[in-house]
Amino acid sequence: MVLFRRLLGEVLRGQRMQRGMTLREVSAEARVSLGYISEIERGQKEASSELLASLCSALDVPLSDVLRDVSDAVALEEAALLIAATPIKVGAHNRDVVASAA
Repeated sequence: MVLFRRLLGEVLRGQRMQRGMTLREVSAEARVSLGYISEIERGQKEASSELLASLCSALDVPLSDVLRDVSDAVALEEAALLIAATPIKVGAHNRDVVASAA
């Protein structure tokens, strides 16, 4: 199962680190407790739309960019889950191809 809050946290942490900001700096700029931001980054807490807007403002990144990055991460995880759930069928033809490649 894909957890949106985990992927959102990863994207927010990536944005913060890319900008060389500490949790303390983001906390002060966004006026949100450091502990709560940490829990969001670790995917343990959900961010409200107001909180997310405040974090994006503190990070100087458009909300649309964060949501796009999260959407891309969700799509990748969904594709990986689909591939993992798809049974692999090995037929005689496939064995011949593998054997001839060896």
